[in-house]
Amino acid sequence: MNPRTRLRLVAVGGTGLAALLVAACLRLPDFGGDSHPYGDRAVRDSLARQTANTIASINFDQRAFDTMGEMTILFAAVVGCVVLLRQTSDEHRARPEPADVAPPVRRYALIVLPVALVVGLYVIAHGQLSPGGGFQGGVVAATALHLLYIGADYHALERVRPVGLYEVGDAVAASAYLVTGLAGLIGGTAFLANTLLPYGTFNTLSSGGTVPLLNAAVGMEVACAVVVLLARYLDQAVEIEEESGK
Repeated sequence: MNPRTRLRLVAVGGTGLAALLVAACLRLPDFGGDSHPYGDRAVRDSLARQTANTIASINFDQRAFDTMGEMTILFAAVVGCVVLLRQTSDEHRARPEPADVAPPVRRYALIVLPVALVVGLYVIAHGQLSPGGGFQGGVVAATALHLLYIGADYHALERVRPVGLYEVGDAVAASAYLVTGLAGLIGGTAFLANTLLPYGTFNTLSSGGTVPLLNAAVGMEVACAVVVLLARYLDQAVEIEEESGK
């Protein structure tokens, strides 16, 4: 396909998309109005399933299939980066020299690391109760580990970050999300239907049915995926060199 044909296809597709967006915007309710049908239904369904955080109810119950797609995009992106950043035949690993870290930076990083890690796990565990959830908490937990790289050196980070285990954890978490969805089909309902577990007591950790399970699976997947992604980039920046030494 030549460049002119590609531009024509992009122009046709862009024109159609622009027309749809304009048509949708023209039918939006007036700003500041009191009619919010989607929000009202989302809150009603969230309360019916004892989920205190409506956003979590939308992500892991009402639109759990969409969330599975978002998780799969991250999983595929990490797989692509692992393939692209793998060590090639014309490269070798050179052990980096220990870093010279200023004492205030070292103290701050080592103090904040456990606090940030606990906060990330807390955000994941309480995703169905308060703002946050698996996506946010997973990123916080993963980046908390890398404070060890800032406060100590690369060797210290490698000791607490066996990449192979995190790759397995990423795959297991993504599979757990799918298995939870398939359990709904086996139970005679729909894929990812929130009907497998009791909804529990409102505003408790065990409330929400399958929402806490899916939230935890996403939290683990995101945390492991970010660790693997940063590991490959750091390997390229710190350890892997070309055979010529560049």
